[in-house]
Amino acid sequence: MNNKAARPILLAGAESRGVPPTAMGQQLRQVDWSDTALGPEAGWPHSLRIALGICLNSRFPMFIWWGPSLINLYNDAYIPVLGRRHPAAFGRPARDTWADVWDVLGPQAQQVIERGSPTWNQSVLLVMDRNGFPEDTYFTWSYSPIFNDDGSIGGLFCACQEETARIAAERERDRLVREAQDAVVTLKTWFDQAPGFVALLRGPEFVFDMVNDAYLQLVGHRQIVGRPAFEALPDIRNQGYEELLQRVLTTGEPFIGRALRLNVQETPEGEVRECFVDLMYQPVRDADGAVIGIFAQGHDVTEQVHAVNALRQADQRKDEFLATLAHELRNPLAPIRQAVAVAASPKADEARKSWAMAVIDRQASHMAVLLEDLLDVSRISRGRLELRVEAVVLEDVVNAALESVQPLIQSRRHRLSVVLPEAPVRLRGDPVRLAQVLSNLLSNAAKYTDPDGQITLEAQAAHGVLTVRVRDTGIGLSPASQHEIFGMFSQVTSALHRSEGGLGIGLALSKGLVELHGGRLAVHSEGLGRGSVFTLSLPLAASESEAVKRSQPAGGRESTRHTVLVADDNADALESLAVLLELDGHQVLKARNGREALELAGRVRPQLAILDIGMPDLSGYEVARQIRQTGWGEAMPLVALTGWGQPADARRAQEAGFSQHLTKPVPPAVLGEIIQRWCPS
Repeated sequence: MNNKAARPILLAGAESRGVPPTAMGQQLRQVDWSDTALGPEAGWPHSLRIALGICLNSRFPMFIWWGPSLINLYNDAYIPVLGRRHPAAFGRPARDTWADVWDVLGPQAQQVIERGSPTWNQSVLLVMDRNGFPEDTYFTWSYSPIFNDDGSIGGLFCACQEETARIAAERERDRLVREAQDAVVTLKTWFDQAPGFVALLRGPEFVFDMVNDAYLQLVGHRQIVGRPAFEALPDIRNQGYEELLQRVLTTGEPFIGRALRLNVQETPEGEVRECFVDLMYQPVRDADGAVIGIFAQGHDVTEQVHAVNALRQADQRKDEFLATLAHELRNPLAPIRQAVAVAASPKADEARKSWAMAVIDRQASHMAVLLEDLLDVSRISRGRLELRVEAVVLEDVVNAALESVQPLIQSRRHRLSVVLPEAPVRLRGDPVRLAQVLSNLLSNAAKYTDPDGQITLEAQAAHGVLTVRVRDTGIGLSPASQHEIFGMFSQVTSALHRSEGGLGIGLALSKGLVELHGGRLAVHSEGLGRGSVFTLSLPLAASESEAVKRSQPAGGRESTRHTVLVADDNADALESLAVLLELDGHQVLKARNGREALELAGRVRPQLAILDIGMPDLSGYEVARQIRQTGWGEAMPLVALTGWGQPADARRAQEAGFSQHLTKPVPPAVLGEIIQRWCPS
């Protein structure tokens, strides 16, 4: 089809009669129909001209499909139906225009053209792409045959109406009707099953018109509907709620309250239960705006309030712990600094210098114990603490614990009784950790018992279980303290009142260690001032085959001179470690960073290298890796000495090539054992 704007206007004269000055009438005149399947206008049958006049003059959507190709001719009202298919659809075969819905339209058109049978379709769904996207549309239409002058069928005439908007409106109406019909049921279901409590109170007496299940659960499932609120719930009087309701009823202003305390007595003889509620009172008004009732809605937040209080208490205990930690660390720091000043004084004789060194050693050991306790609690809480389980005898564990706490017990003049079974009691466990637990229990008994008190440790073995009880005549525990004492940072008495207060983690650590051994740790006290009993239960060894020999002190070994490389970027740490080794007669090479350590190791080839990890230039890990890559360093003993002491740190040191991983500080005796292990004579 060619549009030729320069040609003379067609359908002029007699042919133009009945063609309106509409958009499609103008389009009809401007087309050169001689180039189309319809042929020149002069040859159009009279029936086509009449049908075309009716179509173009109608304001109702109409179209004509004419000839074997069903050439499409339509009026202005039909343009919106076409969408973006207009104007290309005018004068083209219908099948090309309506390919997306031809499976519906084609058979009906064929029925009309071949048999002359008209069709009728009402509100039929057609999924069509007329505006750039698929859309559901609904149409009502009829196809009627148009006969030629000789009686044959030349085409079809269609009058149609789009029903999409009406169908959508009817569906929306039906939906709204259904919603309206279901509203009461839905509201009642929501009201009854709402997670929060809901009530509707009517009039100045606040009569319960409606309450839901949650409200009944809050007040004890009492019969309250239809009764004035404070007659139905007398136990809620004098708690401020009556005044709040009256204020909302009078002022018309809503009320919102958070975590309000509510004491409820569900039955006349029942106990008063303390609850906490988030609550809203909303005024209900009539058509004139007068307040005629109150809508009450809220949530029982008792558990949340208790949880928040618990968090506050935990935070408070944490702050107290940090204050105690500072106190406990300052205590040994003070004598250490003073002892250093004494040792450095030119006026101090050898006896005073020796005394100062003992003070420094003792207080540094105390700080190391505090640090290890903190690390142990952290490891237990993360499941990272590993026990060194072996066969042990109870008496050995008890003796080790008594050795560490005996000075404290003697300084407070306590009487200590130890009662053990006559036959040896054998266990499977970590002897150091078990001794640590008993030491904690005994030291706590000593700390929290006034001077000249009585402490008893007694053990019984029966039915595969070892039971150890540590009794004291100390300050005792309240019922609340007995529930909290094994928590982190928990202390019955502040360290300000007892200089041996500690960090408040000893019992938490002990409980964790006992549970790692498959046992239990519990406490009982008759009350404040009446002492305490800590009961430790542990499984016994399965058989006599797990008997152990008493450990004997290792025999001494004569010192041998060795060449040792020491590397640390902390000058004091480097120098002090070197001095200790030199005092034992060893030749010491000192490196202040990783690169210097690597250079010294390659040049001197020491018998042992002790390397810090966090050094500048090259870390201890990198130094170890590079030493291991050399021929001379493949078998050199390498010891990592670092402040990082987690199991993951030890694994990383091993992967880097270290022979052993040690955590700072290392006692001199352990340092000697390292030399003996890696540098045999």
